[in-house]
Amino acid sequence: MRRIAIYGKGGIGKSTTTSNLSAALAHKGYKVMQVGCDPKADSTKNLMGGKRIPTVLEQIKAKGEDLTLQDIVFEGYGGVLCVESGGPTPGVGCAGRGIISAFEKLDELKAFETYQPDIVIYDVLGDVVCGGFAMPIRGGYAKDVYVVSSGEMMALYAANNISQAIKGFGKRGYAKLRGLILNAKNIENEMEIVEKAVDEIGTQLLHYIPRSPEIQEAEHQGGTVFEFLTDSQMQSVYMELADKIIAQDTEEE
Repeated sequence: MRRIAIYGKGGIGKSTTTSNLSAALAHKGYKVMQVGCDPKADSTKNLMGGKRIPTVLEQIKAKGEDLTLQDIVFEGYGGVLCVESGGPTPGVGCAGRGIISAFEKLDELKAFETYQPDIVIYDVLGDVVCGGFAMPIRGGYAKDVYVVSSGEMMALYAANNISQAIKGFGKRGYAKLRGLILNAKNIENEMEIVEKAVDEIGTQLLHYIPRSPEIQEAEHQGGTVFEFLTDSQMQSVYMELADKIIAQDTEEE
């Protein structure tokens, strides 16, 4: 089972990228589980017809010891298994702690042993890499980490912070930073800015995702470019990203 984490600054298009990647991998025949690690709990909505699913924390509170996997794991587009960790009420409690509780519950209920996905993707908010937000990389859940960024200063600042945290945990045998995914915003000299940044960070520019109205068009309909658009050029963009990620795993076998 391949376990990867995708980090990025809030609002950078990380969840959109992750959902379309999951859909692309499903099209290639892989059984995918996507775990949203953001208190907004909106990582998987584009795989669930635009609808929000109950979070692990909500269901723990509502059902207690009677909680089952069917209460927190939902099948979305292409058979992708969708989970949202959720978070506390705004202003009360720690969002990072919510992620930790959700991970512990998935382990307790043996989610991975039961569903046996080929690939698990953790979609993680990367503005702050501490506590529960670092759980996928420090807890041994994810082996490979990718960062989604644009060429905007604050997005690259967050990408650098994320990479430093990953490198720190990597020294202890945890996850490895495998590359940056450029989700373009069409700012001036964006490619050159990002190429310089990845050199400074010490990683590679894995893939370029052009800015396209097709992505927003699909999201307005409640899904990915695979589900709601035909003959979309963006489908091949995400399929290529899926190929690159799979190829990196094959390289180490």
